[in-house]
Amino acid sequence: MISHRDNNTQRIAALDERAEALRLKRGMGIADARAMHPSIDVVEADPEADRRLLEGLADWCDRYTPLVAIDGEDGLFLDVTGCTHLFGGERAMQDEILARFFQQGFDVRAGLASTPGAAWAAARFHGDRIVAGGEEEALLSPLPLSALRIAPETRASLESVGLRTAGAVMAAPRAPLARRFGATLLLRLDQALGRLDEAVSPRLPVAPLSVERHLAEPVVLTDDIERLVSRLAIALKTDLERRGEGARTLALLLFRVDGAVNRIAVGTSRPMREPRLIQKLFHERLTALEQSIDAGFGFDLVRLSVLSVAAFDLVQGDLTGETDDDDADIALFADRVRARLGEAAVLKPVVVESHLPERAVKTVPFAEAPQGRAPAAGRTPPPRTAPPMTVYPPERPVRLFRSPEPIEVPATEIPEGPPMNFRWRRALYRVARAEGPERIAAEWWRQLPGEEEAPTRDYYRIEDSEGRRYWLYRQGLYSSAAQAAPPRWFMHGVFA
Repeated sequence: MISHRDNNTQRIAALDERAEALRLKRGMGIADARAMHPSIDVVEADPEADRRLLEGLADWCDRYTPLVAIDGEDGLFLDVTGCTHLFGGERAMQDEILARFFQQGFDVRAGLASTPGAAWAAARFHGDRIVAGGEEEALLSPLPLSALRIAPETRASLESVGLRTAGAVMAAPRAPLARRFGATLLLRLDQALGRLDEAVSPRLPVAPLSVERHLAEPVVLTDDIERLVSRLAIALKTDLERRGEGARTLALLLFRVDGAVNRIAVGTSRPMREPRLIQKLFHERLTALEQSIDAGFGFDLVRLSVLSVAAFDLVQGDLTGETDDDDADIALFADRVRARLGEAAVLKPVVVESHLPERAVKTVPFAEAPQGRAPAAGRTPPPRTAPPMTVYPPERPVRLFRSPEPIEVPATEIPEGPPMNFRWRRALYRVARAEGPERIAAEWWRQLPGEEEAPTRDYYRIEDSEGRRYWLYRQGLYSSAAQAAPPRWFMHGVFA
């Protein structure tokens, strides 16, 4: 038996057939049960473990339909509309589900009907029944009120007035029932009888496109799985071409014969539908997960799904069939590295609207970065009415430090000019040439209320006596009367 705590009392939450034969029932106190049968075994309930087990069973049921929903603490809803013919019909499909669960060590009950409410009642009160369309009322009439999935309080109120079966409720006038017991009672009744639609919300998003292969002999080796991925990708390409789309996220589902399911997902930075490229991505992902994938006794069902799509833009090729798209190779390389090492393995700099150097660029995951080449910073296209002109952006260092590093600058004869020498990282550098200043003011519109205004910066391009070039700046102005602290110098980057 399994027990749970209810109002500071340990009660029976579930029991097996042997415990039921001893006339023990759910809700009975553990103390009373032990008084009747001192030798019974009691295990404390673990709701979290039960939930994980139910989710694992729901994953396994994806082999029958992608529309799988969890029903309470001990049930599953499977919307098998349009799927039964793939398994030889309704009876063959239900028998296979029950047999497979039995082989895995589960005692399950199943019901199949045209409405979720009728299927729920057939599973829990008959165990193995298929209800044809229009027979819902005949199924529910002799059943107790709990078959209507109503609250215990409502059920007790109905029984107090002599309504003890679903048939008695169906025969009673509807208006008095709604006034006394609420609209939920009639809602559940109409849903079970098919008068009102009841949607089954799947626990996982339904893939817009999927292809799968049922295997007579389970596969274990990674090479066999990769060959299956290539064949499934070929079948998937036809559907993607018909829709004019390419895959952005793909998932490979490996269904093990003992019920476990492995889900392997890859993302693409560009819409993709070429089978050879899809196979390469999953090759990298399977190689990275080879030690963590437990094939057990093998996989008997392999499914390739497209989770997200995007419009696929065709690129015109030349007479040899080659296309001039250098970014495609870079994107494929980045996708393969991400598939092997993770999403954060490849980052891409993106231009940000800010004139402060450390804010002008940020790094984002490669797949989230905008495609195409961004215009060079500082180049603003002139209006069409203006005469042609050339605008050169300010020269920036090849390496920009993430955080400016402080440097020591001695007092100079011309405070507003560049330094004559400076000390950085304990080394002394003598300035041979200097260009500047390039003044960059603080972004006052981003300043928080009450926050002190950031000092102005004067940037200089410096070349030392050995030909090395640096980018440093003075923070603050010597001539500023409102500034209490003297200006400070920082190294922000180095040129090639």
